[in-house]
Amino acid sequence: MTKKILFICHGNICRSPMAEFITKKIVKDLGKENEYEIASAATTEDAIISGIGHDIDVRSQRVMNEHGIPFNHRQARKMVKSDYEKYDYIIGMDEENFFDMNHISAGDPDRKEYKLLSFAGSMMDVDDPWYTGDFEGAYQDIYRGCEALIKKIEMSDN
Repeated sequence: MTKKILFICHGNICRSPMAEFITKKIVKDLGKENEYEIASAATTEDAIISGIGHDIDVRSQRVMNEHGIPFNHRQARKMVKSDYEKYDYIIGMDEENFFDMNHISAGDPDRKEYKLLSFAGSMMDVDDPWYTGDFEGAYQDIYRGCEALIKKIEMSDN
């Protein structure tokens, strides 16, 4: 059975695409890429102009390149209510994302929504590098959370 993960951030151009492609690399390295469907989305349309989403921020692209994380160019998109039915795990980067995801999904009735770093034993937010400028710090937090998420999913399958 395919495990479906949707990563969420404010604009879907910095943190959630990093989480998407980091996690794709983690599961590929485990030889399990065919067992997962992994995507990302935004809680807002801030990076979507006239219906066309922006690509991944060049600073996120740079940090992924520096760490050997392959990625595809893509357009930002906003989370919609039907995503809640489609995905098994909906993972936000910070408290604001979590609140907005909960609003979009009408209250998370199936308990699918989490903050990323909760899988690594922390309730801290992944700070938005769009504002902090710390793309390396965001990458490190995201990697730690994604690694813990996949470990949890894989352990629950056994």
